[in-house]
Order: sequence, then C-alpha cells, then structure tokens
Amino acid sequence: MFPPMDARQNADVFTTVKELMNFIAAEYLVNIFHDTFEVNLHFETMFNSTLVTEFMLEDFAENWELRVLLSVLFLLVYMGSLLGNLIIIIATTVDQTLNTPMYFFLRNLSILDMCYVSVTVPNACINSLTDHRNISVGGCAAQIFFVYFCACVEILFLTIMAQDRYVAICKPLLYPVIMNHWFCVQMTLASLLSSLVLASVHTFKTFQLSFCHSNVVPQFFCDTPSLLRLSCSDTFNNKLLILLSAILVSGSCFVFIVISYVRILSTVLKVPVKGERGKAFSTCVPHIIVVSVFLSSAAYVYLKPPMVTLEVAKEMTLSVFYTIVPPFLNPIIYSLRNRQIKQAVSKLISRIFFPYLNVKEHIFVTVL
Repeated sequence: MFPPMDARQNADVFTTVKELMNFIAAEYLVNIFHDTFEVNLHFETMFNSTLVTEFMLEDFAENWELRVLLSVLFLLVYMGSLLGNLIIIIATTVDQTLNTPMYFFLRNLSILDMCYVSVTVPNACINSLTDHRNISVGGCAAQIFFVYFCACVEILFLTIMAQDRYVAICKPLLYPVIMNHWFCVQMTLASLLSSLVLASVHTFKTFQLSFCHSNVVPQFFCDTPSLLRLSCSDTFNNKLLILLSAILVSGSCFVFIVISYVRILSTVLKVPVKGERGKAFSTCVPHIIVVSVFLSSAAYVYLKPPMVTLEVAKEMTLSVFYTIVPPFLNPIIYSLRNRQIKQAVSKLISRIFFPYLNVKEHIFVTVL
C-alpha cells in the first residue's frame, strides 16, 4: 500500500500531469499541422504539374511557304488514300465474284486505312495552315487511342492476309476448309477486340502521368513517346508496356508474315513456269517492303533509347512512314495491281458513266 499524500503533494502531481498532457497535446497538434502542410504542399505540387488543359503540336515547318507546300502535299496524299481505298471498298462490295476471304480482308483493310489516315492528317494540315497548334487533352487522348488501335489492327490484318495467301498457294485443297467465312469473321473480331484492349491500356497508362516539363508536343500529332518526354513522373512502366507490345504483337506478326512469304516463294520456285515466278516475286516483295517500312519506322520512334535524340523534322518524317504511307500504298500494292480488282473497277465505271453503252470490259482493263 502507498502512503497517503497531503494536499500539497496532490497539487504538485496534478500540476505535473496537466503540464505533461499540455505538452503531449501541443506535440500532437504540431504533428497534425506539419502533416497537413506536407499533404497540401504535395497536392499543390501535383496539381500544378498535372494542370495541363491543352497541348501544342508542331507545325510541318517554320517557313510559311514550305508549310503550305507540305500541307498541300499531305492533303493530296490523304485524298488519294481515301479515293483508292473507297474504290476498293465499293468494287469488292458490288462485284459478287469477289466474295472470297482475300477480298473480304482487303475490304476491311481499306476501311481501316481510311480511318487510320483520317486520325492525323486532316487535323495536322488544318493546324499548319491556320497556325492553330492547340489540341485539348481529350483530343490528344483520342489521337493516341486511335493511332494505337488502327496501327495494331493494321498489322494484324496484314498478318491474316499473309496467312490467306500462304494457304491459297501452298495448300489450295484445304483453302475452303481453313479460310471459311466463320474463320474470317472470328479473326476480324479478334483483331478488333485485342487492338481495342491494347489501345485502351496504352492510353490510360499515358494519361496517368503528370506533365510538368512543357505542353509542347514535338510532333504533328499526339503520340506516347512525345508525351513521355514531357512527363515528370516515373515512365518505366509505360516504356516496359511499349516494349512488351512491340515484341508480342509487332515482332511476332512480322516473323509470321516473313515466314509465310518465304514459304510462298519456296513453293512458287518449284513451279516450272517462269511467268508465275515473276508474278509471285512482284507480289510478295512489295508486301514485305511495306510491312518492313511500317514496323521499322514505328519501332524506331517508340523504342529508341532516351539518350538518342532526333531533330523534330527527322522524327516527324519517321512518323509519316507509319501513319500516312501505309494507307496510301496499300490500295496500290494489295489491290489495284490485281487483275480481278481492275476488272471490278472497270465494271463499276461502266455502270456509273456509261450505263447505256455496251462497252467491252477488256477496254477498261487496258485503260486502267
């Protein structure tokens, strides 16, 4: 048992406890205010770094005359891409003799190319001619999403078309069984859905970053590599995602396309007719060249190391090779050099411009 304390001792204990409680309360309040200040400072910093309401794109050139020249050139390429792909879409839809898997994918590729080239070119030309370089964050996100989506579907469609040609030439007896209509629909839907998921993931991961260095995008359209250079956040996960996508999607598709065309050429070389060999080479080699240019230019822009820096003009030129050139060349290489497509186009022209004249089909084929 503790001995009893008098009134004076009780007062001293009470005073000591009171002072101790005041000290603890003061320390607690100081910690709260300190933590609150740090949190507010963190949110203020993050708010200031992510408060980007719009980006500014680069013009085609600083010189006005050169800018107009390039804008007109790109507009002509754009109109040519739309016209060539539109002709293929109409011809393969109207002509019932082209109701085969090959032309089914050609039609889908043409629709895709019209969308792909429309994502970047019109906006870039208008911005360059009007000197209005601003683009909203939402518009920038939309451009990134659709560029990813269209580019991914493009390479998947080209891979399926290579598979179609391989089966048609190397395994002709199994062609109706393998490349049936349901298989074509399934592959098309799989390409669209997988590209949709991939584009959504890349766009979401890109706009999770904080942008504090600048809002000037060194490109004539919004792309992920340019925005990663503007970010003050850790971009390791974004770069890893780009690398994995390049290896798993682009790399595997390119290997599959090359293997398919090598097998096609090896099969055609066994044919004794020299004309068939020349036709196969003239068809396969341009296909491989276009795919190689498309993938190599995109890979260099997206996978180049951070220490490798390019001038804005050179980087924009590389971007042209994977955003504008493929939609322009695909109608020429894949379709307009095809005799059946030429015949279908000649029939279409005769129906539109000469509906009451019985013009022989081979005359139009010769003219085209």
